[in-house]
Amino acid sequence: MICDVTSQAKDGLVKLSPFYPYGEIPVPFSEGYEAMCVEGVWQGLKVFEGSDVDVGMFQNDTMRNIKRTVRRFGRPLGHRKGVHGTELLDYLEARRQIYLPTYRWVLEHKVGDIIARLREASRRQTIVLLDYNTNGDVADLSKPLSHAALVKAYAEGIYPREDCLLEMTNGTEEMPR
Repeated sequence: MICDVTSQAKDGLVKLSPFYPYGEIPVPFSEGYEAMCVEGVWQGLKVFEGSDVDVGMFQNDTMRNIKRTVRRFGRPLGHRKGVHGTELLDYLEARRQIYLPTYRWVLEHKVGDIIARLREASRRQTIVLLDYNTNGDVADLSKPLSHAALVKAYAEGIYPREDCLLEMTNGTEEMPR
């Protein structure tokens, strides 16, 4: 069974996309701030040479125009550890302290029914999760992190904690039988 979990999915699995606008997603290290989607948190806390945090990204509910780019803002300097934080996290630490916990929060609070259905279906057949990226290694900074790999890890009960890195094989992520 092939399951599209990208932002272009035509069924309910689109809800697994980090661009999906759930709302009420807590922004790490930012008491009182919530975001519509995981990618809004990631992009909103990104700091560039020409631009600091953009809390407006937290409210993007369109699944479009969420990326903040080098072309527009200059070289990225890191991710701010909270809206009003003074510490800038490098890319790896930002993955560990911002992206992973934010996406895990969505998996735990917003899509439990989908995860349960994937687990059940995987008992009967192999499930392949389609994503734009195949990098399941949090420490591999050369490629974007695959949220399909994170869904697979969560369904298997091995989602990476902020204090340890997950190293999964790259390539197609399959649900266990």
